[in-house]
Amino acid sequence: MIEVAKRLQNVEEYYFSKKLREVALLKAQGKPIINLGIGSPDLEPPFKASMALQDSLVDEKAHQYQSYQGLPELREEISNFYKRHYTVDLSSQTEVLPLMGSKEGIMHISMAFLNKGDKVLIPNPGYPTYASVTKLLEAKPIYYDLKEKNNWQPDFKALERLDLRRVKIMWINYPHMPTGRNADNKFYDKIIAFGKRHNILIVNDNPYSFILNEKPISIFRYKDAKHVCLELNSLSKTFNMAGWRVGMLVGNYDFVSAVLRVKSNMDSGMFYGIQKGAIEALKCSDMWFQSLNSVYQTRRDLIWQLADNLNCTYDKDATGLFVWAKLPPHIKSEEFTDMVLKEHSIFITPGTVFGSNGEGYVRFSLCADATIIKEAIARV
Repeated sequence: MIEVAKRLQNVEEYYFSKKLREVALLKAQGKPIINLGIGSPDLEPPFKASMALQDSLVDEKAHQYQSYQGLPELREEISNFYKRHYTVDLSSQTEVLPLMGSKEGIMHISMAFLNKGDKVLIPNPGYPTYASVTKLLEAKPIYYDLKEKNNWQPDFKALERLDLRRVKIMWINYPHMPTGRNADNKFYDKIIAFGKRHNILIVNDNPYSFILNEKPISIFRYKDAKHVCLELNSLSKTFNMAGWRVGMLVGNYDFVSAVLRVKSNMDSGMFYGIQKGAIEALKCSDMWFQSLNSVYQTRRDLIWQLADNLNCTYDKDATGLFVWAKLPPHIKSEEFTDMVLKEHSIFITPGTVFGSNGEGYVRFSLCADATIIKEAIARV
């Protein structure tokens, strides 16, 4: 028997990878499962993006290896997008790196900056991949608390009390997944100062800023951010292009070039046609966002109704692609979601997937048609 690497001993298979097999098995047995657990957009991408992909297939160099840095016009359009929507100036030549999805970026950033035994500050609750990648690289995750009483923002006094020796990276994510909370100006000023004070790379994972959010924010709007920050972004949620795998990393040249050194050894460039489609998506007008959010607004109103019927409470000021709902007292998240799946054939996500501070909460996805959500309401 050939043993797997020791690094896998502390890393489990991704929750949704396992759970979706269970859901698929139930469907195969004839169960009418409604999936409100996964944040995979079901709406169409921009028409011009799809047409650009299709038209590109006959271009002379469409099927050759592509640049590790992406097409110059894609980097230029990412820069334009940041200028237009975030009021942030970026050099397309030195401060922008297209990625095959921002999840790839989490691994590449970690590989570029972490040594064995280094530490990483990870939000609890937060995206599970931050911790998984940290463990795979034999670094140590240090979880910092996010709690409802603090509006799901970190307690900076508690952060300062931590042993910050060997901490190299801190992951932040606003609008926050899974809770949907936004951060205020004071938070960004504090987190940048914290990074400078302790020589910690602050990485803002920012894929949800245009979903039901009137004021999209980039961390690079704030003073000195380029000294200690990187930002990940994605077309997956903003343009319904999750399966295309188009993300981006932005930041100063030194940080971005370090990540490129990793990336250039890991892949052979993004498919030409996908890049051409991404360029067209990034050019979308404000009408695109208004139309997209109109659909999500309708769905969110229905999810709120479903949550009401399940005796859950929620924050109507939250943003993003999910509804984070609090369970009645003394009810465990996984027991509740298993009950809902068994009794109503509805799959929702237990809050504990995102960390111990997710206990007592569940997450509903907005990635289902209104008729499907109405059916879920009727079942409950």
